[in-house]
Amino acid sequence: MTPNYIVRNVVRPDIATIDAFAPLGVATVHEAAGRTGLLSPAVVARQDDVAISGSAVTVSSHPGDNLMIHAAVELCRPGDIVIVTTTSPSTDGMFGELLATSLMARGVRGLVTDAGVRDIAALRRLGFPVWSRAIHAQGTVKATGGSVNVPVVCAGQLINPGDVIVADDDGVARVRRAAAARVLEAARARTANEEKKRIDFASGTLGLDMYDLRPLLERLGVKYVDTPPDDDR
Repeated sequence: MTPNYIVRNVVRPDIATIDAFAPLGVATVHEAAGRTGLLSPAVVARQDDVAISGSAVTVSSHPGDNLMIHAAVELCRPGDIVIVTTTSPSTDGMFGELLATSLMARGVRGLVTDAGVRDIAALRRLGFPVWSRAIHAQGTVKATGGSVNVPVVCAGQLINPGDVIVADDDGVARVRRAAAARVLEAARARTANEEKKRIDFASGTLGLDMYDLRPLLERLGVKYVDTPPDDDR
């Protein structure tokens, strides 16, 4: 039998670094991290206009069994985001209103799972954001061991406890804990650069000129004509 572990002690980035990621957004953070760390688009936001960042608390569960989510609650701290995976594919409703209420009492900012969630209307009323592969009312049991705060693969990305998670309407991104400061600096620089471009675009500048794309079109053999060429096919 594979041993299961609940790891109590996790090294987290400082809270100021964690908090700084949310307003930058998933797209910017993903680009700043070298286009790495983006979870599969199969995991989507189940609410609108919510952006969060936090430190990962990871949960590996048996499919259809949410015992280990309950075990993880005790280890959560303010500023955490819970990441729930299953040992084989599942869309069962692993998480709902009652667990959300318990996590909110611990200061948890949200939950990401490549399985299912339920009680969506209640979660939205509570203001507890979730990102999931499915919405499914199928219930779960509490019968099988798993692990908490171990490396997991969620929606195609390896996530370690303590990694920074950024989630918004665009999806979810993971930033390695050791790279958090560097990626944050790069994301801030990218945001400043995009703000200048936004002003230029608003003034009428074309992307063709801003990015010097006309020579590229020429190299690719793209031609400008005043009228469509005859179609002799």
